[in-house]
Amino acid sequence: MELSVAAVKILVACVTAAGFGIGIAAFGCGIAQGLGLKGAVEGVARNPEASGKITVTMLIGLAMIESLCIYALVVALILIYATPMAGPVISLLGAGH
Repeated sequence: MELSVAAVKILVACVTAAGFGIGIAAFGCGIAQGLGLKGAVEGVARNPEASGKITVTMLIGLAMIESLCIYALVVALILIYATPMAGPVISLLGAGH
């Protein structure tokens, strides 16, 4: 019984940490992508001839920023599904039978 309570507490802590982690990552990546896009649009407005180079550089930068959010998502999924107490919680819920 005490193991079950401890397992549920650990699972709740992991899910909470995953939620906060992906929330912070999405918030930061959204701000960074907005700033990058703003800079690219301003650069194209000042120098329309360089729009091709600016666009390619912007897309590469946005992809790198997005990859950081994807890494955070992977860590969050690992926290949720690879927790060492997943087995006892699943058996507690009766889903493992």
